[in-house]
Amino acid sequence: MAQMNESTRNALGLATGLVFGALLQRGGLADSRTIVGQLTGDDSRVAKTMGAAVAVGALGHHWLKRRGLATVEPKPMNPVGLVGGAALFGAGMALSGYCPGTAAAAAGSGRREGVWAMAGMLAAATLFVATYPRLKKVLDAGNLGRVHLAGGTPAGVAAQPLDVAVRPRGAIHHVPPAAAHKP
Repeated sequence: MAQMNESTRNALGLATGLVFGALLQRGGLADSRTIVGQLTGDDSRVAKTMGAAVAVGALGHHWLKRRGLATVEPKPMNPVGLVGGAALFGAGMALSGYCPGTAAAAAGSGRREGVWAMAGMLAAATLFVATYPRLKKVLDAGNLGRVHLAGGTPAGVAAQPLDVAVRPRGAIHHVPPAAAHKP
């Protein structure tokens, strides 16, 4: 894989962050009422914007991967950490009306509640880092390792419900039970 020097990577990160923040601002997502509207089902701008961002990100990742600047390395599947993190993220989003990106855009545009949301996120992150050594054992409970949804799951994982749900029909290789037991 080709390497990008640190200053180029930092400049690219800053540029994409500024563009993303400007687009969030332009789309009205730096306003907590928009986020709350998404949570109550009254405003779909967040879902549309994030869907477009995921599509652009996927194209960008594909472009970088073809040039040897990115790889596909799945993170370990950790249901306890995933559900716990999602619950905390959702609670923070519901209480503040912001997610990290929209809070940064709001703070950058001078919205006081965005600054408070950022302060709350930083405080929560600091608390997590301070308590992580004691939480690690609980958070690692049920760790499934690196699960490959598109290409199957590792041999040590017996159940594959997500594998079947995510793969296109043509990619699922079904082995009849009788054929599976033949020597």
